[in-house]
Amino acid sequence: MRRCKRWAWLWWIGWLALGGCAYYSFTGAAIPPHLQTIAIPLVEDRSNSPFTNLDQQLTELLIERFVNQTRLTLEPDPEAADALLEVRIDRYTNEPTAVGGAERAERNRVTITVTVRYMDQVNDQVLLERSFSAFEEYDPVAQGLAGEEETARQVLRNLADDIFTAATSNW
Repeated sequence: MRRCKRWAWLWWIGWLALGGCAYYSFTGAAIPPHLQTIAIPLVEDRSNSPFTNLDQQLTELLIERFVNQTRLTLEPDPEAADALLEVRIDRYTNEPTAVGGAERAERNRVTITVTVRYMDQVNDQVLLERSFSAFEEYDPVAQGLAGEEETARQVLRNLADDIFTAATSNW
C-alpha cells in the first residue's frame, strides 16, 4: 500500500512537470498556448545592400526557426494567422575595420540592422517590437565579393537566431 502511494505521488509530480511543457518547448521556446499558426511575410529590404536576395534569405531563416523549433505552423495569410512576424532590413554597411600597408583594407565588417514586430493577433497584443543589429568580419583582399556575400549570410543567420530567441523568451 505504501509503495502504491509512492508511485501515485511520483506519477502526479511527473504529470505536473510535463503539464508545464504546454507553454515551453524542449528547445527553450516559449509560445503562448493559444497561438497555433504564424505568418512570416517576405522581409522588406530598405537597405542599400549589393545583394538582392537578403530579404528572401532572412525570411527563409526565420521560417525555419519558428516552424522547425516550435509547435507553430506556417500560415500563408497574415490576416488568418494567430501570430504575425514582420521584419524590415533597415541598414546594410560594409566598412573597413583594419587598414594595412598602402592604406588598403585588411578586414571589413558587414553590419545589418533590422526592425522586428511580432504580434499576437488573437489578443491584439505586440509581443516584441525592436531593432536588432549583427555584424561579422571578413578579409576583402583574400575573399573579395564572395567573402562579403558569405559574411552577409552569416550575419543573417545571427539575426534570425537573435530574433527567434527574443520572440520566444520571457525574460
